[in-house]
Amino acid sequence: MASSTELHAIVGLGNPGDEYARTRHNAGFWCIDRLADRARAAMRREAKFHGEFGRIELGGSDVLLLKPSTFMNRSGQAVQALAQFYKLTPDRVLIVHDELDLPAGTVRLKLGGGHGGHNGLRDVHRALGPDYRRLRVGIGHPGDKTLVLNYVLGRPSRDDESAIVDGIDLSLDALETWLSRGWERAINQLHSKAV
Repeated sequence: MASSTELHAIVGLGNPGDEYARTRHNAGFWCIDRLADRARAAMRREAKFHGEFGRIELGGSDVLLLKPSTFMNRSGQAVQALAQFYKLTPDRVLIVHDELDLPAGTVRLKLGGGHGGHNGLRDVHRALGPDYRRLRVGIGHPGDKTLVLNYVLGRPSRDDESAIVDGIDLSLDALETWLSRGWERAINQLHSKAV
């Protein structure tokens, strides 16, 4: 591992279980899986963090990866356990989550802000407060708020899934830039690119 003085965590939000694996709401898990695969790192069940846990080097930093095994609306339990164990301040935690307000495949970095009605973020807010970093993975919107629940828990079309994966792949380089060259450079790099 790198001899970085600062440890960071990247936590992907999703729901556990095979029935949810390919759903839009699990875009955060997809990102963690791709980070782990890229680093050839194993993810293993870690009871004290309520999820699947791994460790990688990214951008010269030591980075913890976590996929909570709690359901989405209890994500804060896992995030809080990890942050407390490693004494991580909120700004050293990045949460990867699905975002209805962005088109499928659009990815954006953000620091702080509200939870926008996202149940996973609402619970992370409860655990950490609002000042953590986010990677917002666009999944698109069904067009009517009454359709949102079935939409996020449904599988995307083949084209949308491909766009989401392409967006996640773009974001991996930006996450490396964040850790090696700074947050603002990562934002400029990611937000200037289109999938």
